[in-house]
Amino acid sequence: MKWTRDFGLTMRMLLTSFLLLIVYLIFLGVLAALGFPFEFLLLVAAGMAFLQYFFSDKLVLWSTGTRIVGEDEYPELHRMIERLAAAAGVPKPQVGITPSPVPNAFATGRSPSHAVVAVTDSIMRALKPEELEAVLAHEMSHVKNRDMLTMTMASFISMLAFLIMRNWLFIGLFNNRDNNNMGALILIYVVSIIVWLVSTLLTRALSRYREFAADRGSAVLTGNPGALISALTKISGRMDYIPAEKKQEVEGANAFFIIPALSGNTLMELFSTHPPLEKRVAALEELQAQQRGY
Repeated sequence: MKWTRDFGLTMRMLLTSFLLLIVYLIFLGVLAALGFPFEFLLLVAAGMAFLQYFFSDKLVLWSTGTRIVGEDEYPELHRMIERLAAAAGVPKPQVGITPSPVPNAFATGRSPSHAVVAVTDSIMRALKPEELEAVLAHEMSHVKNRDMLTMTMASFISMLAFLIMRNWLFIGLFNNRDNNNMGALILIYVVSIIVWLVSTLLTRALSRYREFAADRGSAVLTGNPGALISALTKISGRMDYIPAEKKQEVEGANAFFIIPALSGNTLMELFSTHPPLEKRVAALEELQAQQRGY
């Protein structure tokens, strides 16, 4: 098996970005038509895009409590990541550790030269070395595929619409105490719901495909699809025994995790960021059969 460029992933990233741009412009247009200064909206959007591009990785690290660790602290982890980076033909990412009982791993960053691969301390205790290497290879595939930035930027319009939805009543009471513009506010709320649904579905569709692509990348980099099958099964099985409040602490990073940490208390379960485990295992078993020449 050798690494081949996934044109399906590339085309999906381009299509998702294009469709989200259209949705974004329509959203801004509706807000401008309802009296919001269009120039101000564009300025805010550009500022947020700038912050996301340059600081999105730091936001993910901060929200998960991840810290960057040196080679002297986790030498074997660094050596694994260094080997996989060389195999993938990308610069060695920074290495992060997340203190959490939720066994998981993720990659973030705007480019292969500004990437971080992180694991929770619990996953290092839960997996065998070959299983951990397969998980790290999955994350390295995200770095190689450059899909981390696309996901981060694509989530911007969804988050903006969600914030308007969540704060709609407060905004209405603060700016329209006489209720003269309540009709416009209701329209904004309805448009925000539609935009949030469309953008969320688009990003979730991309997220599911990119997980399949990263699983395949792991199989190529390690030559051992069975190790990733074993790791995914172990991680998924342990999720059932993690307290809901612990999963909720890191739930905001589910789109980046190798296995989502669902607490059962949010809407995230209605819009799963990952394909079902059974389908991922089936795809990896097919790769394993190809590798053995069946």
